[in-house]
Amino acid sequence: MTATPIRPRLAAVWIVLAVLVSVVAAIEYGDHKSGGGGEERSADALLPVGLQDLDAVEIGQAGTMHRFERDHHGAWFYHGVHGSAEAPHDHHADPAKADMIAKALAGFARARIERRLPAGGAGYGLAAPRMLIVIYRHDESRPFAQYAVGDVAPDSFSRYVQKLGNAEAVTIANYQIENLVKLIEAMRN
Repeated sequence: MTATPIRPRLAAVWIVLAVLVSVVAAIEYGDHKSGGGGEERSADALLPVGLQDLDAVEIGQAGTMHRFERDHHGAWFYHGVHGSAEAPHDHHADPAKADMIAKALAGFARARIERRLPAGGAGYGLAAPRMLIVIYRHDESRPFAQYAVGDVAPDSFSRYVQKLGNAEAVTIANYQIENLVKLIEAMRN
């Protein structure tokens, strides 16, 4: 048998294909190494960072603080706020609860601003908020952001929210807050 010579055009196609695959692989590897590969945050995102950047979320509701935090493996777990007199201790995430927490917090991290409202809206329920949400980033002891959650809007589909320190109030989908309330109830049971 004699070997068939490779046609120059076919060889060029294979070389171009190999170069393109190499370029795509290099770009993907660079995104992964730089911490990219995460989601792009749009201007209408309520949270300026995605869930992958968060280490803890505290939700104050009805006079009780509920804390959701990641363990050293990155799994979410639930616990209350610890006092300063407590000895250091470990937390272990329950896989079923960790998944439930991650899904609820991921939904909240994807919340989109529906409307931007002028400051001074007394009818929004933000002067005495029904809920306070405190966000912590990785390796930061101070809160990254705090949100006051007010009343349900007259349309019954939206909820008033204000990032503390911002003059404007915004609305987000009410189900985002309802999901957090359901999460707290599930953790209590």
